[in-house]
Amino acid sequence: MARRAVLFDVGGVLFGPGLQHFLGSCERDCSLPRNFLQKVMFAGGSDSPYAKVMRGQITLSQLFSEMEEGCRQHATASGITLPHTFSVARAFEEMAAKGTVNAPLLQAARVLRRNGFKTCVLTNNWVDDSTGRLFKATLMNLLHRHFDLVIESCRLGMQKPDPEIYTYALDALQAKPQEVILLDEVGENLKPAQDMGMATVLVRDTETVLKKLEELSGLLNQQEPLPTACDPSNMTHGYVPIRHGVQLHFVEMGQGPVICLCHGFPECWLSWRFQIPALVDAGFRVIALEMKGYGESTAPLGEIWRCSLGAAVGAHSWTASPQGIPQTVLVGHDWGGAVVWNMALFYPERVRAVASLNIPYRPANPFVDIVEKMKSIPTFDYQFYFQEPGVAEAELERDIGRTLKVLIRSTRREVGMELSAMPLLAGGLLVGFPENPPASQILHGPELQYYIECFQKSGFSGPLNWYRNMEPNWRWALSAKDRKITMPALMVTAGKDVVLHPSMSKGMEEWIPQLHREHIEECGHWTQMERPAVLNRILVEWLEGLPPDPSLPKFSRL
Repeated sequence: MARRAVLFDVGGVLFGPGLQHFLGSCERDCSLPRNFLQKVMFAGGSDSPYAKVMRGQITLSQLFSEMEEGCRQHATASGITLPHTFSVARAFEEMAAKGTVNAPLLQAARVLRRNGFKTCVLTNNWVDDSTGRLFKATLMNLLHRHFDLVIESCRLGMQKPDPEIYTYALDALQAKPQEVILLDEVGENLKPAQDMGMATVLVRDTETVLKKLEELSGLLNQQEPLPTACDPSNMTHGYVPIRHGVQLHFVEMGQGPVICLCHGFPECWLSWRFQIPALVDAGFRVIALEMKGYGESTAPLGEIWRCSLGAAVGAHSWTASPQGIPQTVLVGHDWGGAVVWNMALFYPERVRAVASLNIPYRPANPFVDIVEKMKSIPTFDYQFYFQEPGVAEAELERDIGRTLKVLIRSTRREVGMELSAMPLLAGGLLVGFPENPPASQILHGPELQYYIECFQKSGFSGPLNWYRNMEPNWRWALSAKDRKITMPALMVTAGKDVVLHPSMSKGMEEWIPQLHREHIEECGHWTQMERPAVLNRILVEWLEGLPPDPSLPKFSRL
């Protein structure tokens, strides 16, 4: 019977080292005999402090009290003197401070999940009411994002190796034992699963575990597995009123310093689906905007100027204000990149740092007519096709699914269709492409359907109006032509972007003194979706290298 579900323990598997390691460390630091703490913790069998805390009968702070009393009694009976600084809580505090998530195993779980396996955390765990409880909350929050199911013993009143907890997990997964793989670092916890018919892996070192897991699942040999993607139904959705009848839609997740993500054309906030969980895992609060005129972010029909850069930047600049966020890190792609560069110029007090994918910054040149300049670049021909209201809308809205499958594709050769630069043929943008294009490698399934629903709500007029303000955008930008972008900045170029070629970013350091560059050679225009794992590493490393947030000024109560 084919395997289709994997159970992962936490301590010593997804997070390590496990608790026993830190109990041993505490024993050595306090000059206690080996296994002193474990003997006290497990004394009493099914009524031991360990068993009671794992079944949720006592909390972690109660475990500390019971164990410290048990340690005093055991020390007295053994003729041992406990140091005056002795504390059982110390082992748990050290685990929170020094333990780490096993990134390769977490990545393996993501690969399994994206390939149709059910993934489940099955862990003996405690109800944490200690002063360090934020550690457990943060760890479990991360696991909930990356796994289909998280089962904690303390919530059920049963623990491993009780057979009942394995039966519970099988029922929750709707799986038969022969379809399940269990990973655990405690051999005793594997035996009941083996007796039921599960495949088991005793975790000792990550490399061996990955090889065994690959043998049992037939997966994990992907060169660059996709990161975890967020699900629109699990996001917090919000709306910011701009003026009467006009609102901006956004989604958010996480806690910490704020990052605001701005998408391009023809996209929606879901283009950041692979970045949002990764940035949240790195300790940030992420707000992904749906840009003006897209999806549930409205733009008045017939008022093209409302989608000029000046109007768009002004509208987006105060998106975070109703939530009390004075300053954010801005990350933009395509048109979103143009917005964040101009936010940094016109509203620098609101911008902690700024990053752009694919689209470079160039100050407006008063001596060069912007329309003539654009006409001189053949790859921008499509933007002139977009100018007449109603023309491009009719073509792009005729079959939204086809439009998106043609436009949003990887630069890798895709089955049944190869896309390089899009020559504008007579009759429209999509002329010459199949009526029923094959699925895109980077936008398909539920994600494609979500995109389609967004454009069914908004149509293409709002998104296309962003292109219909060439001269107003140029005139507005001239007012800042002598300014520099002074905050930390990141420019990510893509070697296979045929429209926004990396060479267009040459010389940006003249206007952005704190510019940091990264380049992804094997990547086209849709950077967030084509190379999400690489981009996530770039963003997280750059963000972690930023100067710390300054303390907020405190004003007197009004």
